[in-house]
Amino acid sequence: MIEFDNVTKRYGGTTAIDSIDLSIPESGIYCLLGRNGAGKTTFMKLLAGHIAATDGVITADGKRVSTSHMPECVGYIESGSAQFNMRVSDLIDAAAELQEGFDHGFALEMTTRFELDPRKKYKQLSFGMKTMLTTIITLANNTGVILLDEPTLGFDAIMRSQFNTLLLESYNAHPRVIIVSTHLIDEIAKAAERLIIIDKGRILLEAGINDIDEKAYTLSGSAKAVLPLLDGLNCIGKTVAGSVMAAHIYGERITPPEGVAADRLSLQDFFLQMVGGNENE
Repeated sequence: MIEFDNVTKRYGGTTAIDSIDLSIPESGIYCLLGRNGAGKTTFMKLLAGHIAATDGVITADGKRVSTSHMPECVGYIESGSAQFNMRVSDLIDAAAELQEGFDHGFALEMTTRFELDPRKKYKQLSFGMKTMLTTIITLANNTGVILLDEPTLGFDAIMRSQFNTLLLESYNAHPRVIIVSTHLIDEIAKAAERLIIIDKGRILLEAGINDIDEKAYTLSGSAKAVLPLLDGLNCIGKTVAGSVMAAHIYGERITPPEGVAADRLSLQDFFLQMVGGNENE
């Protein structure tokens, strides 16, 4: 459904996206992770046709993406985008008129569930509620690809939990590709099926979250006991404190000897090791 073929994006002398090859062939909820400045927003803008690639080809639903042929199958609203200062109900009605296949009933149900007052104008809403309204309108747009750029900015813990429910309900009603860029890794894992890690403009990993959960773990114990175990393992980072070592592994699981513990590596820690897994001594 989505293909990036050797795609590069430069801004002057800065390379934001560097020779990306990526294939997303089927529907699912994908979490796009990366540090600030890693290229997440540029990736989304390229896929939406908002900006042009310097090199390479992007296709969505079999059609080449460009700024002159923005893909109709991709729905994207940039993080922090403002809406017209209309009543909530009028904004939803306007979106339904402009977007073919817009799920008006879903949008109204979600505004009720998230206690968005339909009579309030956009500028009267809190920052979090503005973001929620924009997210609801985007998800109600029944396109084949939905891009959500930091959709939980301004949300409290309860709203973030509700967002995951919203995301799953939207996907179950209309299965498609939903790509969510976020920093709240462990929370989005409750809804997302696959993870895309981008760092310095390059794709480091695209894998299923369940697969990562099975393969990512930490071996900890004395450095003398842990180091010999690392031969042949994919060690993505180490933490050393005195004579004690924690080695973070992604790949084959082993049964460690007595005195060495093997513990699950959280998704958050896995991400941190992937993008900056240095030895800390």
